[in-house]
Amino acid sequence: MATHRIQITVNGEAKEGQVESRLLLVHFLRENLRLTGTHIGCDTSHCGACTVLLDGQPVKSCTFLAVQADGHQITTVEGLEQNGKLHPVQEGFWEKHGLQCGFCTPGMMLTSCALLNRNRNPSEAEIREAISGNLCRCTGYVNIVKAVQYAAEKLQKEEAHA
Repeated sequence: MATHRIQITVNGEAKEGQVESRLLLVHFLRENLRLTGTHIGCDTSHCGACTVLLDGQPVKSCTFLAVQADGHQITTVEGLEQNGKLHPVQEGFWEKHGLQCGFCTPGMMLTSCALLNRNRNPSEAEIREAISGNLCRCTGYVNIVKAVQYAAEKLQKEEAHA
């Protein structure tokens, strides 16, 4: 099997590796880099548990090849916390009880971050639309929406005081 050398930035750190052409990004992250916060759920891109950000855009890493990420920036759930401080989305999930089993949470958080990066004040409908590609089997989404609203409010306050 042909291998390729890839160089990617993951959570702000330059990483490289020799990968087979068919290696999925989710496996590169979990097995090669030991970043196990990215979950493998359905292997078909339906559940969204494997969602990461590629140059700030959500992608489902279970159907995205590692070689496609060459030269790009990846953010995983491990990269949200900065300098010991939770990202507002992480804080929102904590404060508003936006998780139960936690399996979908990393993908939900990253999808929510992408939404808030492009829209600091989303409506409930916009939040629900943004997370519609991420399935949660436990919560019924009510508290997930509240968590994203919490994060939006916090980000707006931080920007107002900056």
